[in-house]
Amino acid sequence: MSASDHQFCSIESLRVGDPLAGTGTHVASNLLISWPRPKWSRSLRLALDMDEGLTQQIERLAASGRRVNLIDRRGWSACSHRIYQLPEGRYFDVDRSDLGDFLAEVEAGSDLANWAGQPVQDSLVLCCTHGKKDKCCAKFGYAAYRELAATVNDRELPFEVWESSHLGGCRLSASVMVFPAMRKYGRVAPEHVLPLLEHEAEGLPYLPCYRGHSQLSQPQQCAEIAALEWLSERRITASLTVETKPDSGKGKAETVRVDWTAADVAGTLLVECGTTEVMRVDTCADLDEGPTPSVCWKVNDIRPL
Repeated sequence: MSASDHQFCSIESLRVGDPLAGTGTHVASNLLISWPRPKWSRSLRLALDMDEGLTQQIERLAASGRRVNLIDRRGWSACSHRIYQLPEGRYFDVDRSDLGDFLAEVEAGSDLANWAGQPVQDSLVLCCTHGKKDKCCAKFGYAAYRELAATVNDRELPFEVWESSHLGGCRLSASVMVFPAMRKYGRVAPEHVLPLLEHEAEGLPYLPCYRGHSQLSQPQQCAEIAALEWLSERRITASLTVETKPDSGKGKAETVRVDWTAADVAGTLLVECGTTEVMRVDTCADLDEGPTPSVCWKVNDIRPL
């Protein structure tokens, strides 16, 4: 029995100070396909019982830039697939026998008018439970998912909760993604679930587990979170505009401007971000080989303009 049998990458990540901020990246174009979790493979988008034609269709969609994730929830039919198309904000219920035809129209760029799509009314909350990918997602992800589903049901909150295949950052389990807000969370324990949902119901990020807005660069995500924390310390609830500019991928320092507006006051913050090196493992599969150096972004200074 190896040492990794008794270790979890998420616990090691926390122990070495691996930051959450700046790890929220996620593409905007998504296709979520319900499929029974016991049939998921190690791939985030393929199931063990998919035929070759379906597998090839999904791989082509992924190659075109649309992220495909598998989702599931208790009681959902194995023969009827709920499909969410994002950011279009609509869903479809498609029988297994029609799935190939449906995906062919998605691939062709059809408006899908013949498929009786419906607008997504409530926010989607995905929680990674992809145990075939990483044991942390089975242990910590499933515990968080159960609490999310129970809390939404018991309190009649305006969310659709699904188990999800890999969302990125296994070492940050439990990982949660909220659509259409495009906010990603990590290290979500059951005790975080209610306040996270309460914040999201108000359209606000829950800072203790917040990884960042998925459409911002890593330093911009760090700046956004630092600005929100700066405002929270002053008991100010505000909307933010984070300066965006092309990320060359080569810089080790960046100053990000964040403009904020509250009910009767506004301001600007300058957030100086830089890189640091953390020795970490990315997944539980890496535990036997040990940690390797990884570059992370952090906030060095924040000040009003």
